[in-house]
Amino acid sequence: MNEMISVREMVVELVKKVGRFQLEHFRKMPEQSGDRKAVRETVSFVDVESEKLLAEGLAPLVKDAGFYGEETGKEGNQDLVWIVDPLDGTTNYLNGIDHFSITVGLVKEGVPILGVVYQPFANDCFSCIRGQGVIYNGKVCRPAHADLPVSDALFSTGFPYRSPDLADSFFEAAAEVLTLGLGIRRSGSAALDVAYVAMGWYQGFWESDLQPYDIAAGLLMMEENGVAISNERGGAFKMFHDRILVAGFPRVHEKLLEKVGEAYRADPR
Repeated sequence: MNEMISVREMVVELVKKVGRFQLEHFRKMPEQSGDRKAVRETVSFVDVESEKLLAEGLAPLVKDAGFYGEETGKEGNQDLVWIVDPLDGTTNYLNGIDHFSITVGLVKEGVPILGVVYQPFANDCFSCIRGQGVIYNGKVCRPAHADLPVSDALFSTGFPYRSPDLADSFFEAAAEVLTLGLGIRRSGSAALDVAYVAMGWYQGFWESDLQPYDIAAGLLMMEENGVAISNERGGAFKMFHDRILVAGFPRVHEKLLEKVGEAYRADPR
């Protein structure tokens, strides 16, 4: 455990270093600095260079660990692997919006065992080791507002840009969730969304077609702070398999799952 604590601390320092690099270029990028890699998804040299810095920094930290980055894909051992999104919220970043993040998860046989999410502009750092709770800016934190009734819950989601086949189901779900609690937010960084759920700043979240590098770290944080996590059918969520993630504190998750499950009632696979 002492070794894992040391690794976590080194990862925190690494993401902060990468964050400083990102801030050096933030709101200073020339127009059309991003290249389109998919519909409404862009990549900039900041994404690419950030991933290089992360890959180089992570390589010596855990023996035999492989790497899986959003920009460069999979390399080496995938049974014990660093899963990384170097800049979650690239569109925000390129448009001068400060809500973007760096996320790093260490995953063993498909299960996250260490996670770090860092928001450079706010200098907010969320980190965890399985079984050791969530650390926010250096202090172990239990979630706020974890016992709110669903009528007082604030929800977060992301639009289904990756999954146009689910657009109708998404908007049906959104219409129901909109009046279920206090409202819905869409931030542009799923990594921060799930970290905020873990902290209890949001009480519920759903989204389709998230990738492991979006949520590996945040899934562990939510587990550590008692968030219920499932797919749209109520089964255990598998980040390498399921298309839809539904998460919320227990009093909220039941009602959120009911609305999302009804909307996505046709099996999206």
